Amino acid sequence: MNRIFLFAAILGCFSISNAQQKDNILYRTITKDDVKTGAECTAQYFPMLKGKRIAICCNQTSMIGKAHLVDSLIKAGFDVKKVFAPEHGFRGDAEAGAIIGNYTDKQTGLPVISLYGKDYKPKASDLNDVDVVIFDIQDVGARFYTYISTMHYVMEACAENKKTCLVLDRPNPNGFYVDGPVLEKELKSFIGMHPVPIVHGMTIAEYAQMINGEGWLKNGIKCDLKFVKVDNYNHTYFYILPVKPSPNLPNMNAVYLYPSLCLFEGTVMSIGRGTDKPFQVIGHPDFKIGTYTFTPESRPEAKEPPCMGKKCKGYDLTDFAELFIKNYKQIYLFWLMGAYENMPNKDKFFNSTFDKLAGTALLKKQIIEGVKEEDIKKSWQPALDNFKKIRKKYLLYTDFE
Repeated sequence: MNRIFLFAAILGCFSISNAQQKDNILYRTITKDDVKTGAECTAQYFPMLKGKRIAICCNQTSMIGKAHLVDSLIKAGFDVKKVFAPEHGFRGDAEAGAIIGNYTDKQTGLPVISLYGKDYKPKASDLNDVDVVIFDIQDVGARFYTYISTMHYVMEACAENKKTCLVLDRPNPNGFYVDGPVLEKELKSFIGMHPVPIVHGMTIAEYAQMINGEGWLKNGIKCDLKFVKVDNYNHTYFYILPVKPSPNLPNMNAVYLYPSLCLFEGTVMSIGRGTDKPFQVIGHPDFKIGTYTFTPESRPEAKEPPCMGKKCKGYDLTDFAELFIKNYKQIYLFWLMGAYENMPNKDKFFNSTFDKLAGTALLKKQIIEGVKEEDIKKSWQPALDNFKKIRKKYLLYTDFE
């Protein structure tokens, strides 16, 4: 297994890179200069905001060119009452899972209400002086990336309190494929609230429509949902993010690897938190194979990372993001399966978070039993096929299929 684990991805990169030549007809890389995000299409939503009292759920990605959405609306004379902050905070500088409290933003003087602390959902009292809540956050298209869970609760609060929710859409950097096990309802949590696969292939406006249309809000209540589309975008585009979406996704390599590597957060392995390459390396102090070493340390974005202060042996997967994952267009399980097989103490490999991240208890069981990756993926297919039918009802852009 050691030689296979070392060379399989290299062989995979070679075969996939050749296949990419024919895919270039359909797929191409774009940047912020090639599209107009929903936030930038001001002519479409500024008229909706006239005379309205506004709350904004946003973070550091909520930009209109070089200006923040909040600053832009205040400058344009709109009545912005408050900001709702998701995981990582309004300015996007809090580490994953860090509890965030309410505070006053020094730059704007606006009250900032945390939706990642004591409450995940805006209270009725938070919305008393608000007519419309704008949701404008860059997502990365993975079920366990919590901004879509925050959007769910914002929509639910708006529905219960008869407020409008306006979603300003942004491209999905992983919106060019759909894959992974579909979440089972008994494993619902804030890191996975809906019966969708790990990679759902939808923008946040498409996803919001699905939440509303499928009756996933509490008691099936419907939100007064409005949205502004991205101009000149479709699901065959590889979108390069202009701003890092969270502290531990610093570049596109991490963004492409994230759907596959986040499953490692349900294990004893390090995926590079506390290093210069979060979500780009894998390793552990007890790992006996590998071509790369790193030592996680305490940093502002990862104060107590797994394996902190311990030298980890493993692999640097940076190059595989561009050469393999981006072109493979699937969840890649081989690293996870290989890591389990090569760890000396298998009984302690998985932790209690793994099943919630996977969305099913079956994946862990299959890995322990040594089921082949192709057979694991076959077991996902019936639920995936059903999800794809649901997904198509809510797409706003040309699809990859």
